[in-house]
Amino acid sequence: MTKAIRFFTFLSLSLLAFYSIDAAETTGGGLPSVELKNLKGEKIDFASLSNDGKPMVINFWATWCKPCINELNNIDEIYEDWQQETGIKLIAVSIDDSRNVRRVAPFVKGRGWDFEVLTDENSDLRRALNINNPPHTLLVDGDGKIVWEHNGYMPGDEDELYDKIIELVNNKNADK
Repeated sequence: MTKAIRFFTFLSLSLLAFYSIDAAETTGGGLPSVELKNLKGEKIDFASLSNDGKPMVINFWATWCKPCINELNNIDEIYEDWQQETGIKLIAVSIDDSRNVRRVAPFVKGRGWDFEVLTDENSDLRRALNINNPPHTLLVDGDGKIVWEHNGYMPGDEDELYDKIIELVNNKNADK
């Protein structure tokens, strides 16, 4: 191999290792400090999100992703019940880029979704958590640690998510 090829191979592997270590340190740890925006355009530090010691669901989605929309529509139908039973909070993080981010607020309003929506138009959070494709769902415990994740969506996946939420809530209650 030439020196240039060895150098670029080394550089590529180093970057890959860096991103893998970064994602591994975040999973199971606290939420990364990444600046997102709410639908009003206000800046939010992702690490500051909390739910008063109760679990949160973080769902990565996009306006162009049909499985994402199906998943969030199905969760929206039962979200109020989930909140009453478990205190769960859902935060839907749009990964629409800067060209499409202006479509997110009218899209959400048109569907009447009753959960918090944030935008990650520069993919900073997506990279920090090593999220590749939407939909991608994270379950975060009351201490802000990621305890479960799921990629993709098939009808009925929301039932598995609900079971994980119940398990998490019951384990927390048993620890008291």
